[in-house]
Amino acid sequence: MRDLDITEVAKRSGVPASTLRFYEEKGLIASVGRRGLRRLFEPDVLERLAMIALGRSAGFSLEEIARMFAPDGRPRIDRRMLEAKAEELDRTIRELTAMRDGLRHAAACPAPSHMECPTFRRILRAAASGALEARRKRAPRPPGNG
Repeated sequence: MRDLDITEVAKRSGVPASTLRFYEEKGLIASVGRRGLRRLFEPDVLERLAMIALGRSAGFSLEEIARMFAPDGRPRIDRRMLEAKAEELDRTIRELTAMRDGLRHAAACPAPSHMECPTFRRILRAAASGALEARRKRAPRPPGNG
């Protein structure tokens, strides 16, 4: 298959050209030349972009994703790093599940007011102590363009 220009890569991958340029600047992908003013990429860049998207979806930073590739561009995924991310996601899931359950309870609580509900007051104390903010900061950020 012939080399793909940046417009073709953007169209096939769904990744905007600006993000492709950013990924190239960060060393995540590499162009192999130019056709006029447009960067050219080898066809295997599409698979690499899919791996980057998968890593971002799992909450890995671009720096962590960059370490998942050997200098020759082949995948070199550290299984311990995957296990650590899975554990982090498990913690986040437990915390979000507890928050969801608390909110559902507060929504359906038979207490005359939320301030009379022991469960709601416990959530309120957790928020006041900063415990909920600390949890939110640890949660993986949604994938973005950069």
